[in-house]
Amino acid sequence: MSKIVLVTAASTGLGAMTALALAGAGHTVYAGFGPARDVLPGDLTALGDRVLSQDARLHPLGLDTADQLSVSAAIGEVTRRSGRIDAVIHALGPVPRGPVESFTPYQLAQIYDAHVLSSQRVNRAVLPAMRERQDGLLIWVVPSLRRADATPYLALHSEAVTVIDHLAASYARELAGFGIEVSTVTCGSLTADIGRHPGLIHPDDTETFAAYDVRHPGLVDSVDTALARQSADEADIARTAEAIVEVVNHPRGSGGRRISIGAPRQ
Repeated sequence: MSKIVLVTAASTGLGAMTALALAGAGHTVYAGFGPARDVLPGDLTALGDRVLSQDARLHPLGLDTADQLSVSAAIGEVTRRSGRIDAVIHALGPVPRGPVESFTPYQLAQIYDAHVLSSQRVNRAVLPAMRERQDGLLIWVVPSLRRADATPYLALHSEAVTVIDHLAASYARELAGFGIEVSTVTCGSLTADIGRHPGLIHPDDTETFAAYDVRHPGLVDSVDTALARQSADEADIARTAEAIVEVVNHPRGSGGRRISIGAPRQ
């Protein structure tokens, strides 16, 4: 059965390919683009152009998940146009890289917002109607926590992913009585884009960062090399998008699912 699906971050390679795959599977897809929707470099440009094209099943949607007014307006627009939202796809967040001490409290708040509060804003906008209908699906895409744990200077990313995983599990338990299902799709890469890591967050406290760099020379370069190896290629993105389509297509009433896509590259 065709569903109305919201993809919250179609300006990433994974988001764009997921939107295209869902539309290709017969679903009506609203592809969320934030303030930088026109800045689609490299391999992402072609995907972005296709998502932004006038496809009968694919609708570009202004959506800044960091802005409650933008979220409310976007959800209202989808509801007016299609009557409901059946499924929401939450995207991978940015990757903070560096020693924990070198990130300011403000940066930690931004990281928490990007990983947790952004999805909470969307959830609170869509869940009342889903609870009333006793039908709906939330999907979180998360990176491999094992890989993040094994790479130095990714502690904040690992913590953020852990919080998301716990949040999804809590929602799954609490929403089951309303007929709403929650699934997670774990991808092998740490990032949502093809061949790069544009979501990398650098520490603002450069003096502290430099002190660590002197103490551990070459470590930052090693971490960046590891991140480059773990960035997604088109095949990784396609496999993850296909898994998301599989979850959306899964018969209602079978419960939430946890799917892992391959092993992270070493």
